[in-house]
Amino acid sequence: MLLPPEAQPLLDAFLPHFTQPTYARFLVLAAAAVLTSGRRTVANVLRTVGDLAPGHDASYRRVLSTARWSGLQLGCALARVILQCLVPEGPIDLVGDDTVDGHPGPRVYGKGRHRDGVRSSHSYTAWRYGHKWVVLAVLVKFPFATRRWALPVLVDLYRTPEVSKAEKVRHRTPAQSMCRLLRLLLIRFPNRTFVFAGDSGFGSHEVARFCHRHRRRLALVSKCHPDVNLFEPPPRYAGTGRPRVKGKRLPKPRAAAATGRRRKLKVAWYGGGTRRVQTVTGTGHWYKSGHELVPIRWVFVEDATGTHRDEYLFTTDTGRTADAVVGAYCGRWNIETTFQECRSCLGLETTRGWSRRTVLRSAPCLFGLYSVVALTYHLSPESERAGGVEWEGKSTVTFSDALCSVRRRIWTEGVFREAEADGLVSKLPAKVRELLLSGLAPAP
Repeated sequence: MLLPPEAQPLLDAFLPHFTQPTYARFLVLAAAAVLTSGRRTVANVLRTVGDLAPGHDASYRRVLSTARWSGLQLGCALARVILQCLVPEGPIDLVGDDTVDGHPGPRVYGKGRHRDGVRSSHSYTAWRYGHKWVVLAVLVKFPFATRRWALPVLVDLYRTPEVSKAEKVRHRTPAQSMCRLLRLLLIRFPNRTFVFAGDSGFGSHEVARFCHRHRRRLALVSKCHPDVNLFEPPPRYAGTGRPRVKGKRLPKPRAAAATGRRRKLKVAWYGGGTRRVQTVTGTGHWYKSGHELVPIRWVFVEDATGTHRDEYLFTTDTGRTADAVVGAYCGRWNIETTFQECRSCLGLETTRGWSRRTVLRSAPCLFGLYSVVALTYHLSPESERAGGVEWEGKSTVTFSDALCSVRRRIWTEGVFREAEADGLVSKLPAKVRELLLSGLAPAP
């Protein structure tokens, strides 16, 4: 076993979803992917561990291409362990977004032309050929970090209309895919309540209707259009004619914020800090032709320092306060940090599989590996958290520190122990041993 003992709860949760041979090779691939500092192709990760990967190389490729196991079941098992260890009670904060993974190749399954949000701006749109992944993550607070971390648990591939037509299935938008992932968590965790925060792409009337239908256990926080149509609930049916579907029109958030009384608040802000803002809030029923009314609370947010643009937010939980709405939406930005760290530390865009199963498994496994590394570091004894990256002004632990620490433990307690029986590495002088580990577990 190459992974540290602290990963045992995760290993026990994953075991029922594999056959024994596939499970053994899956663990080798997971440990090798953590140790690898370059591209996360199967050939490269196997080259890292060498003879510690028993069997033929093709058997490890078949783990992704032909073996029978479900990524959704693994995601639910990972979510269960995270909730048991980090959020055992109370509401669960969820964040979601989509990200584009560049993947060239003429025969790559599910490849499409997508807008790259990282390289695009308001005046310029950059396009990339690859995959768009819809990611749902659990927002947790570690005692060693100042900001909350977004740990991915469920991932779905967005298929373009052309791919959906070729497969003869109904096309789903990223918002509809996110609703499927939320529904899966609601089914698997029937006794928990959730608060989901997403950007404007997931702040549609469709997602709001979905959250309103599950309002006892799910609330939505997202951006609100300043000119959204708001109405009072329909009056009581008089008995003649068609029943009215909406009541009196209410002022739009833009107009109401211009004339409303502003309240000064100190709210949770991006990066784990706080910020003084001025807010105006109101309630109404969001109407879209042909669909039901959705009661919402909108919040206008003006940064008192003047460094951030004005925002209009909303929530389907009308009883939620303005500071809670702002704090929940600002926490959404942590998933953007997760995407960046998955690229720089875990080689998200370096996989080269092209078949259907390999594509649907490789990138979600790397997202899940982010959560595995973070949870393993959290469960590790404080005396074992060594090898972090330090520089002037740094005051908190980052994911690169967690990855370096987990790498060192895999090398010392896994690879070295499996590779030799006489403990030659442990007999090395302390400075030489530390130099060796620094080279084997470099900072990303």
